[in-house]
Amino acid sequence: MSDSLYFLLTRFFPCISSSQGCNPFAQTGRSKLQNKRASLNQQIIKQMRMRAGAENLLKATSNNKVKEMVLLELSYVNANLQLLMGQLEGLNSSVEVYQNTQETANIPLIALGLKETKEVDFSTPFKDFILDHYSEDGNSFEDEIADLMDLRQACRTPSRNEAGVELFAKYYSHLPLMESRFFSPNRQTGIFFTWYDSFTGVPVCQQNLSLEKASILFNMAALYSQIGTRSNRQTIVGLEEAISSFQKAAGILNHLKETFTHTPSYDMSPAMLSMLIRMMLAQAQECLFEKTALPGIRNQFYSLMKMAQEAAKVSETYDQVHQSMIQTPIKDNVPLFWSTMSQVKTNHYRSMAHYFVASALLDHQLGPSDDEDQQEKTLSQVYDRLPEGRSPLDILKNKEERERIGKAHIRRAILGHEEALRIYGLCHHLNKLEVLEDILKASHQRSLNKYSESDSEEEFTDYTEAPDIISKTEHKAEMEVPATTKVKVTDFFQRLGPLSVFSAKQRWTAPRTIRLCPEDRDLGFTLKGESPVQVVSLDPLCPAAADGLKEGDYIVAVGDTDCKWSSVSEVMRLLKDVDEEGIDIQVVSMMESNPPMPTKSATFCGNLPKTYSMICLAYDDDDKNPKSRKVTKKSSFLSWGLKNKLKSASTLSLPTADHSGALPWNKPCPTFPSSSSYNNDSSLY
Repeated sequence: MSDSLYFLLTRFFPCISSSQGCNPFAQTGRSKLQNKRASLNQQIIKQMRMRAGAENLLKATSNNKVKEMVLLELSYVNANLQLLMGQLEGLNSSVEVYQNTQETANIPLIALGLKETKEVDFSTPFKDFILDHYSEDGNSFEDEIADLMDLRQACRTPSRNEAGVELFAKYYSHLPLMESRFFSPNRQTGIFFTWYDSFTGVPVCQQNLSLEKASILFNMAALYSQIGTRSNRQTIVGLEEAISSFQKAAGILNHLKETFTHTPSYDMSPAMLSMLIRMMLAQAQECLFEKTALPGIRNQFYSLMKMAQEAAKVSETYDQVHQSMIQTPIKDNVPLFWSTMSQVKTNHYRSMAHYFVASALLDHQLGPSDDEDQQEKTLSQVYDRLPEGRSPLDILKNKEERERIGKAHIRRAILGHEEALRIYGLCHHLNKLEVLEDILKASHQRSLNKYSESDSEEEFTDYTEAPDIISKTEHKAEMEVPATTKVKVTDFFQRLGPLSVFSAKQRWTAPRTIRLCPEDRDLGFTLKGESPVQVVSLDPLCPAAADGLKEGDYIVAVGDTDCKWSSVSEVMRLLKDVDEEGIDIQVVSMMESNPPMPTKSATFCGNLPKTYSMICLAYDDDDKNPKSRKVTKKSSFLSWGLKNKLKSASTLSLPTADHSGALPWNKPCPTFPSSSSYNNDSSLY
C-alpha cells in the first residue's frame, strides 16, 4: 500500500482493520483525551522520580542548609503533582466526548477511560529464550514475534465498537499461550509490563503476566462502558445496546475482581472494582427506565404508579453507588464529578418517583368504574408505611385525603429537584453540562406547575409528609459476562511444538541425532502417544539404542521433516520405507524440572512499591539495559489524597433538553499529603 493511499484511508477511516486498532494519529475527541492521559502519565512519573530523589537526599544529608533546600524542592514537586492529578481528574470527568453526538436529550452517562501502557519489545528476550530453551533459531520466528507485538500495540488504540472488544479478547486469549511458551518458573525473561493507574496515574510494573491480563480485562470493560455511553438513547435499539454494554462491563469487572485478587494497581483493587460494578449496573438500570419511558408514559393510575417504583429503583441504585464512592479510601481517588453526578441522579430520580405518585393521586379520582380492590393493592405496594391513622382505601376514597397526600408528594418532588440543582451547582466539572442543567430545571418546573394547579391558600398549615416509595422494577440490571472474553486463537508459536510438551515449565535435552538402520525391517522399538510421538518398548540391543536412543524419547524430526505435530501413523509412514542405509531422526529426552523460583511482582507496601514497581521509576525509555540502573528505595508515591415537556393530557414524557455544553473541565484538587501519611498496606485498598 502506497503512503498516500494509506494516509487517505487512515484520514477517512480511522479503523482500517480490527487487528490493527485505530489510527493513533486520528484527531477524534476520544483519541485526544487518551493522548492527554498518556502525556499526563509521563509528567507524573517524572515528578515522582524527582520526589523520590529529593526524599533520598533528605534522608542521606545531615546539612541543615541542604535539608531546607530539599524541603523547598519537595514542596514544589508536591504542588506540581497536585496540579497534574487535578488535570487527570478533569480527564476522568470529561464525559461529553463519550456521549452520542446526535442526541442531547438525556442525562449524560459516565465512561471509564482506558488504562495506558508502555510499549513492550518481545523481540530479543523471546529470540534468546527460543534459542536457550527450545534449541531453535530465534531469528526464524521474527514474523511471529512481530505479529504479537503488533497485536499488543493495536490494543492501545482500539476502535469503540465490537471490533475493538474482539481485539482485546484476541490478545487476552494469546496471553496464556505466551505465558506457557516463554514465562518459566525457573528464570526471568527480563520483560517488564508497565501500566498506569487510570485514577492516579501511578505506574505499576511486573515481570509476570498477571498485571497484563488484568489490565486488558479492565480496558475491555472500559471499552464496553464507552460503547454504552455512545449509544443513541432516543431509540429502542440504542437503549438496548447501552443496557447490554453496561451489563457486560459490570460482568467483566466482576470477573476481574474474582480472578485477579491481588493486582497492585489501585484502580483494580477489590474496593474500587466493587464501586465500578455498582456504577455500571446503575447506568444499565437507568437505561432500562428510559426504555420503559421512551414510548411515553400513559397518564393512568397504574402506569404512573409503576413508573414511580421504577424511578425509585434507579434512585436507590445510584444512592448505593454514591455511598460506596464516599467510603475511604475510594473517596480520595474517585473524581468529585462522579460522586456528585451519582448524588444528583439519586435526588432527581427520587423526585420523579414522587411526581408520578402525585400525578396518580391528584389526576385520577376513584370512580364507579374503577377497580377499587386493584387500586388499593397497588397503592399498598407503593408505600413501605402510611401516615398514622390512614389506610390505602381511606386515601383512595376520601378526595381531600387523596389530594393532601398527593400534594405532599409533589412538595417532596420539588424539594428533591431543588436539592439536585443545588448539588449540581457545587461541582465545577458538572455545572458545565448544560444538557444536565436543562433537564433538572425542566423537571423542577414541571413539579412546580403540578403544585400550582392544585394550590390553595387553605393549605398553608398542612404539614403532611409524603411516605417513602418502595423501589420495584420488572427488569433488573444484571451482570453479564460476554462470550467474547475469550476467543479461539491460533498460537503464534505453534511451530515450537505441542504445548503439552514444549512449554516453558518443561525441560529437555538438546535434540540428538540418531541413525536408524532397520534389521529385517525391524527398527527395534515401537511408538505411542499423540503428537509428539514417544519411543517405547526399546530393544536395548538394537542399533538405535547403541546410537543413543532412550526409552521415552520424543521424536521431533525424521530426516528433514519436522514431526513435533505428527501422529504415530504419520511418523510410521515416514519410517516405513527406510532402506538399509538408514535415516537420521532427531529426538529429545525430558528432564526433571528444578524447583520454581519465587515469583516476583510489583507489591505496594506502606512506604514503598517494592521490586519491579521501582524499576519503572529508575528506568528511562531511552535506556537499553534496565538492569544496569541502580534502584534506590524511596518513600511511597501512592499515598496521594485526591481525591420532556408535557406532550398531551393523556401522555407524559421525561423532561429533555435540546442542547448540550462541551466546555473544558477543571476542578481544584485536594491537598497532596506527604509520603508519610500512610504506614501500612491499607493505604492501597
